[in-house]
Amino acid sequence: MNSEYAGLDTELIRLQEKIEALVTLCEQLRKENVTLKARFEDWSQERALSAEKTALARNRIEAMITRLKSMGQEP
Repeated sequence: MNSEYAGLDTELIRLQEKIEALVTLCEQLRKENVTLKARFEDWSQERALSAEKTALARNRIEAMITRLKSMGQEP
């Protein structure tokens, strides 16, 4: 009977260690997820700013082309 309890104690200790390892892993993954979400938000903002700058540059270039064409058509 005593060895039976010792076996249960050993099983419980192993189970406790596995649970603690899972809790640690969950905490690490939660931190990584927060970091990745923040990076994604930064990237999204950079992408939006880049798209805005690209559109502004495109509009300026189109305006210059229009002016150059109109200058070429003047007598």
